[in-house]
Amino acid sequence: MGHHHHTKEKKDPGVRKRLKVAFVLNFSFTIIEFIGGVYTNSMAIISDAIHDLGDTVAIGSALWLEKVATKKRDSKYSYGYKRFSTLGALLTSLILLVGSVIIIYEAIPRLIAPQPVLAMGMMWLAVLGIVFNGIAVLRLRGGNASLNNRAVMLHLMEDVFGWFAILIGSIIIKLTGWYWIDPILSLVVAAYILFNVFKNLRSILRVFLQSVPDNFDAAKLEAQLLTISGVKEVHDIHTWTMDGNYHVLSLHLVVEHGSTIEQLIQMRSLANSKVKDFGIHHPTIALEFEDEICDICE
Repeated sequence: MGHHHHTKEKKDPGVRKRLKVAFVLNFSFTIIEFIGGVYTNSMAIISDAIHDLGDTVAIGSALWLEKVATKKRDSKYSYGYKRFSTLGALLTSLILLVGSVIIIYEAIPRLIAPQPVLAMGMMWLAVLGIVFNGIAVLRLRGGNASLNNRAVMLHLMEDVFGWFAILIGSIIIKLTGWYWIDPILSLVVAAYILFNVFKNLRSILRVFLQSVPDNFDAAKLEAQLLTISGVKEVHDIHTWTMDGNYHVLSLHLVVEHGSTIEQLIQMRSLANSKVKDFGIHHPTIALEFEDEICDICE
């Protein structure tokens, strides 16, 4: 006897709007960065422009994939399109990974043979960078953020930190004439980005590999279910997440012989309630009688 129970997920209608604002801000400033990077001859600025171009493409794809992710399930995708959002997070991370490698490739020659840069122009661009990316980050914060949305916000936060570093570096260059600081800044920003990209990729891969969601404790859930009158055993618990927010679970409850239909309905209802308390949005609970052989259990 099995039961499928679906709990409506709270959607955040502001996610797409916040992504749109971030896209417009990032795209506009990327153009300014390329022009400013050429004008100032700053590898740090040009590298950040390449990075932001990747961000812009990534946010655009994230915007489209967030829309796809809201589509209702159908005969082809029985769990819906939620994982398309996670695919957006993967693409965003891969774009940043490639961008960081380009930054390192271009910065090393300038570290060996430093080139003059216009420090004052770097300062003004850094201030603009902090303002543009800071606004984008504030627009993306809050709500029911998916991995996709969080990945974009993470990258924009990195941009803010990067621009602070460029601002400080440009002031030092202006005061000392140490042009080697420009490629050093590029390498530091690239290293920081790579660290966070790999960290985010780990979370994304856990979703695709159907790892148990963070903070889910199967032992505690089992203990709670065993407090239900008539439930003798809990086994074959499987839990995974569709996009980092929407969690799915299936399990088997072994119940007493002779339980009436009313008792079975009550057990199932109580089980669904307890499962929901553990952050599960889509539980499927199968009921078995004592001594019944479970052919699919491992």
